[in-house]
Amino acid sequence: MGSNPVNVELAKNFGQWMASQNIALVYGGGHTGLMGVIADAVLAGGGYVIGVIPEGLVRKEMAHQGIQELYEVKTMHERKYLMADKADGFLALPGGFGTLDELNEIITWAQLGDHKKPIAIANKTRYFDLFLDFVNFAVHQGFIEASLVRQIQVIDEPQDFSWNEMA
Repeated sequence: MGSNPVNVELAKNFGQWMASQNIALVYGGGHTGLMGVIADAVLAGGGYVIGVIPEGLVRKEMAHQGIQELYEVKTMHERKYLMADKADGFLALPGGFGTLDELNEIITWAQLGDHKKPIAIANKTRYFDLFLDFVNFAVHQGFIEASLVRQIQVIDEPQDFSWNEMA
């Protein structure tokens, strides 16, 4: 959950908004952390939740039992591919290495032209500021194209997410 309770409220708000807009949640399938909070909020609002979880996490009883669809896969690579395939857009909430891994991979896939789905970073608590500073530094150093970075939405509230495809 992290140490900032505002992030829990952020996750609840995003989940409630998704349910109210009839937007299905596609996520990692667990019942813990901020993603468990957002899944619970989507469900509480009458929304639809799809989870994709590796077998090892199911054995550790990490799978959310209340969601409508739960796919078990063998590896994290399969998990990320299936989630990306089923999703219409991507939103990163504050999180740890897994969040950063998934965010960077989905941005890389956009850079390679593997998808044109919108990408957003929920930064209401300024959690991603140092990450965004690094990305901008990499742009100035010539390692990342500024045009790609401009397509990543940095938002505070769920209604700020634009579902338009990336250019």
